[in-house]
Amino acid sequence: MQERQWITTRRSELDALAEELAKQLQEVQAERDELAIAERVLNRLAEQARADAGAVAPVSAKVAGRAVLLIPHRSDAADAGALPGDYRKILAIVREADGPVQVRAVGERLGLDASVRGKLEPLRAKMTKLADRGWLHKRGDGRFTARP
Repeated sequence: MQERQWITTRRSELDALAEELAKQLQEVQAERDELAIAERVLNRLAEQARADAGAVAPVSAKVAGRAVLLIPHRSDAADAGALPGDYRKILAIVREADGPVQVRAVGERLGLDASVRGKLEPLRAKMTKLADRGWLHKRGDGRFTARP
């Protein structure tokens, strides 16, 4: 009878060990999945960094402990390369236009959903900032033109 009790006890111990190992295996698999995602993100960031390597890095500053990009005044910058990438794109679109452009038109060229007004407000703020810094001219009718 003692052998049966030992077998039952040992089986119970092994079942508990198997459960613990299964739990550890799940944790290991979840962490491996997270690492695979992190690796993909790092690869994308490295590709982006290589693509942006030729661009002039925009000046940054800390405001309330957060890093923010500064949009330089046109007179302080040698060329548009001093602007962050999204601002350079906006400036290029306005410069390519035949005349004054509305925010909606620039948003459409950037692939924004122009039918939703809220999607255009951040773009309007960027274009206004470019105008305030001398890169663009904001007309009284709300349209923008490139400065010569």
